[in-house]
Amino acid sequence: MAAVLLLWSAAVDAASAAEPDQRCHTPGQAVHEAGLVTIGGIEQWVVVDGADCSNPVLLIVHGGPGNPNTPFARNVFGGWETDFTIVQWDQRGSGKTYGASPPAEDEALTMEGLSADGVEVARYALERFGKRKVILMGGSWGSVLATHMAMAAPDLFHAYVGTGQMVNYQDSLRISYDRTTSLAAAAGDNEALARLEALGRPPWTNPRAFGILRRITRKYEALVSEPAPEGWFTFGPGYDTPAYAADYEAGEDYSFFQFVGPANNGIASGIDLRKLGTAFAMPVYLLQGEADRVTPPELSRAYFEDLSAPEKTYVPLARTGHDPNPIMIDAQHAALMQLRPGAMATDAR
Repeated sequence: MAAVLLLWSAAVDAASAAEPDQRCHTPGQAVHEAGLVTIGGIEQWVVVDGADCSNPVLLIVHGGPGNPNTPFARNVFGGWETDFTIVQWDQRGSGKTYGASPPAEDEALTMEGLSADGVEVARYALERFGKRKVILMGGSWGSVLATHMAMAAPDLFHAYVGTGQMVNYQDSLRISYDRTTSLAAAAGDNEALARLEALGRPPWTNPRAFGILRRITRKYEALVSEPAPEGWFTFGPGYDTPAYAADYEAGEDYSFFQFVGPANNGIASGIDLRKLGTAFAMPVYLLQGEADRVTPPELSRAYFEDLSAPEKTYVPLARTGHDPNPIMIDAQHAALMQLRPGAMATDAR
């Protein structure tokens, strides 16, 4: 099998880097690209992997914010490369994008800026691989950003696949806090109860509060969900260096602080997807862990019921919390495979 293999050592402009690769019109051309592309006026890290670049393009929007998938993407999504050309990027302020383009001390992340970056990445992928549309997928924070992208530029996307769909951050916090407090009380978990009582019921002004709650919710999710395989989240070649670890940690800290804000007044505080409207111009799949204590199922289900879309499907995931596990990855792939024939037909027009 022939392969298109590029590793950019310096940033390239999105317009020039996205010159259509004619080889993708011939079945069997593998593509593995990784490098810095000028997106939104700064150098951003873009990675592409696929066994056949005539396949539909899948754009995955990572969570966090500040937690790129790229270091371990082939561990988790490598099995999808037979069916899709997978495009991912480290969002502004995270991972290798943070290392190449560190934000100024007073620079704020905004939903509008991040969404514009994502739309530009989608356009880059369309032009680079000669497609009409891409499939859009996001989970957790990535589900919020991907929804904004889908609403901002619906003509670019075949479909939207969301997992752990965040709808309204403040509502999620309240339900998560109340449910976790009940679980801790039922378990006689006095240590967790003391921490929760010290936080008080949200809304909060302490920027550390979400992290404290998340450590407790993760504990209770683990009791009723299938774990991820050992090694899934081990950083792969090119990411397993002290320099990258430092960039990853710095980007994670910066992005998360921008998310919660100094007094819980950051990007998260304004998340309410219903303000964008509930009409999608593309098919929608929402996959939801039944044990998810971060994005409670009742909120994502109610949001799904309110959506209008050409097609929509809601998939509950047993023994699954907020974080990825094999059940979630298999369900995502199954949803994507349902969408693949339509995407291929559209791209072939």
